[in-house]
Amino acid sequence: MTPGARVEAAIGLLDEIDKGRAPADDTVATYFRRHRFAGVKDRAAISGHIYAVLRHRALLDWWIARAGNGLGPDARKRMLAALKLIERWSQDEMNRAFDGDRFRPGAISNEEAAMLAAMPGDAAKHGDMPPEVAGNYPVWLEPYLSAALGDDLAKEMAALNGEAALDLRANALKTDRDKAMAALKREGIGVARTPLSPLGLRVFERIPLATLDIFKKGFIEVQDEASQVAALLADARPGMRVADFCAGAGGKTLALAAAMKNRGHLVACDTSAKRLERATERLRRAGASIVQRVPLSGERDKWVKKHAAGFDRVFVDAPCSGTGTWRRNPDAKWRLRPKDVEELTALQAAILDSAQRLVKPGGRLIYATCSLLKEEDEAQIERFLGAHAEFALKPIGEVWRETIGGEPPHPDDMLRLTPARDGTDGFFVAVVERKA
Repeated sequence: MTPGARVEAAIGLLDEIDKGRAPADDTVATYFRRHRFAGVKDRAAISGHIYAVLRHRALLDWWIARAGNGLGPDARKRMLAALKLIERWSQDEMNRAFDGDRFRPGAISNEEAAMLAAMPGDAAKHGDMPPEVAGNYPVWLEPYLSAALGDDLAKEMAALNGEAALDLRANALKTDRDKAMAALKREGIGVARTPLSPLGLRVFERIPLATLDIFKKGFIEVQDEASQVAALLADARPGMRVADFCAGAGGKTLALAAAMKNRGHLVACDTSAKRLERATERLRRAGASIVQRVPLSGERDKWVKKHAAGFDRVFVDAPCSGTGTWRRNPDAKWRLRPKDVEELTALQAAILDSAQRLVKPGGRLIYATCSLLKEEDEAQIERFLGAHAEFALKPIGEVWRETIGGEPPHPDDMLRLTPARDGTDGFFVAVVERKA
């Protein structure tokens, strides 16, 4: 593909992402499945163009409004602005790409040329930019993010706007971290140990993961370090009865099965039978043989009442705003709406109120989100404890020493990890225990 054809593909995909509700990575993956002629370099270039726009959309829109003399933002204008401000293309490069030939974008109009000329050539940021533009997040989220991050807001938003490394978890059912690390190095892959998770490995380059024997044989799984830590803090032990109440595609289910050494009973629940079905291959590959999958009609499914007080550990990785995952899913920030926070916090409360019924006396409920918002995190646990006097907060430092060992990275009784401070996705974990 020519550079112009790659840009044209990216513009079309950006338009599709903007108009749809599907995640950007799903939309892009579908395109590549349908256009198998696109080579590795084509795919990398198209993806690079798309994510340059998604990561910097607020900044690009601000410059379009400032320099565009009435031009409004759309996929084409954002791509032009991103090529100049983010990817630093020259005007000649853009003119060659936007020449109107077959498979390439139409020629740059006089109005677009004037807009580009009014933009800086060496810096995308400007002293007049408000914080939400410099930080590339929706303006309505500012009070939520400020309340959660305080003086670290700008630093954390900058980190969230960058690319995440690839984190892997060594599957303790088949190997350990040192052996997995050695196997990756034999493949010529640069890899480092994660600082918080004793099972984690971090890769800073793009690798053909699905083609590696170590992956195909289930020795490693993709899982962000924060998510690994959350699963370890569940303290799921061999012989226990454990429920993963919002299991999704099974990432944490796999980690819990490994912690239990395939001994005991692990139930993966979700309201989407399709998501649970997609976990089948992952479970088989990892050798997780103790998992029972249970589709639920909702958080008040009769299965919960039938199994009340039957579990030592109940893990709730609740549906959330996903504000902690913007490094991986920058498009998610632009799909989020104010009403979503209200609806999600109500759903989280309902899930917690139902899931707690499964916890036996002396058992624990582990609540986790990939959100940075207090409304979904600390406030949710405070509400829960106010409504359920039979539960008490288990200080995270105590749980950390029992499970991971040593001291946690922060002294709070509930754990909040962030990309700038901890190098992970934004993540929250709290552990509450039913009084014996």
